[in-house]
Amino acid sequence: MLMCLPFSLPILALSPVSRASVSRRDVALLPAGMAAALSSKPASAALPYQQQIGFKLNSGVAFPVASFGLQVYDDATAQRLTAVALEVGFRNFFASVLAGNQVGFARAIKESGIPRADIFICGSVLSNRVQGADAARKLSARGCRENMEAFAFGGIDYIDMIMLDYPGPDAESVKGQWEALEEMQAAKLTRSLAVSNFNARQLDVVLSMKGTVPTVNQLPYGVGFSGYYGGNAEAIIEANRKRGVLVQAWSPLRKALSGNAKATCVEIGKKYGKSAAQVGLRFIYETGASFTTQTRTRAHFEEDMNIFDFKLTPEEISTLAVL
Repeated sequence: MLMCLPFSLPILALSPVSRASVSRRDVALLPAGMAAALSSKPASAALPYQQQIGFKLNSGVAFPVASFGLQVYDDATAQRLTAVALEVGFRNFFASVLAGNQVGFARAIKESGIPRADIFICGSVLSNRVQGADAARKLSARGCRENMEAFAFGGIDYIDMIMLDYPGPDAESVKGQWEALEEMQAAKLTRSLAVSNFNARQLDVVLSMKGTVPTVNQLPYGVGFSGYYGGNAEAIIEANRKRGVLVQAWSPLRKALSGNAKATCVEIGKKYGKSAAQVGLRFIYETGASFTTQTRTRAHFEEDMNIFDFKLTPEEISTLAVL
């Protein structure tokens, strides 16, 4: 089931399992039966990305809620973890140039045997350290080419999204960055364009160009991030939504798994038989955003996908929103 902007959130109505809530890093210490229940794979997990629970972007492209974001490690590790994610059922991937392992990722995609059309692939461009439209366009264009050269190791000849990792230092630089991405889209090498770490003013620079609207803005967001946005993280989601842009949370559990945020997630999770991580990810989904997570274990991959069989109450969402 796919959702269109504005974000109305259909929920799978399944009965929760009764068991104690634990943090994601404690799953490995549980008895085998309980650990398996926490990370049991949802029935929809192995579906093509177009059929997984998610959003419909302003470009008309389907976008699953859950994404695996590769971190900084070598190509061999990237290849191994991507293979595990695919086995678990992930079909949405963020392979950032900053991670330095797009080749390993691409090889895993090729060796999986899964049809390319079933997988959503997002690459990224880092071009925020130059100033001026022309310099920014040239560096961004080079970044686009480098993405495709790396992905070619896996026989990938187009990607579903290309993302600017950071905005340039001024409006003209941002415009130059965006022009390069639009050229990549015009060449049919990517289906969607996105940004990361853009504030509303920087988004409006792109919108002022009267061309392609960003589909996604990747931002720090989740339980525990309220203070990061002056106590009003909800306004960030709304500011993007009214511009037709979906927020994707990066590092979505960084604050949810420590201190008072973790204690609150644990307590809420007891009601549903869910871990603190699952409550944190569910909060992101129910507040109109998607997420890209990182992990190195199969159990945690499965845990991150198993968040669609319960629904938080409005009171629980309000409690989590102010942390």
